[in-house]
Amino acid sequence: MDGPPGNDCCAICHGNFHIPHQANCSHWYCGNCILQVWNHGSALQPCKCPLCRRQITLLVPSQAASQQDDNPEASDILRKIEAYNRVFGSQSTGLSQRLQDLPFLIKRLFRELMDPQRSLPFVIKARVYLALLSTAIYVLSPVDIIPEALFGILGLLDDVIIALIFFLHVGTLYRALLVRRYGGSSS
Repeated sequence: MDGPPGNDCCAICHGNFHIPHQANCSHWYCGNCILQVWNHGSALQPCKCPLCRRQITLLVPSQAASQQDDNPEASDILRKIEAYNRVFGSQSTGLSQRLQDLPFLIKRLFRELMDPQRSLPFVIKARVYLALLSTAIYVLSPVDIIPEALFGILGLLDDVIIALIFFLHVGTLYRALLVRRYGGSSS
């Protein structure tokens, strides 16, 4: 399912979702509502999520919302969201922001990988599978930077670091794809 939960409502207007968008913190809002939150703050920085107060640096429309091109109101909101994503989606974010975005990005990526209706570019799929394969080989192989046999539980630290690097790499790769997909071109 690529949309807000059926029994949920927008946390801003408290109504049914109209042109729903998911923020990088995984919360859902009406496209117009989240744009109003941004317009009431500083236009030079991303708005903060009204629920968790994290910076919203990426807004992803639901599949149904992105197919409403014939509706002029929806088209205008989608265009404004694209502009928002163009400005804030590709900004350099710190490690803590990347770690906080991981659950949102990884969940969406694997849902997209498993859905035959959605198609990721072959190069992206190949990079994800190659990174997954090389991470699995390293974690399962007896060769380690910090051997478990000598250092016990501390020896698992290198495996955890390699897995974290994998998730950060795949998350960054997928985020760039989402920004390109939902941020449009800069011209």
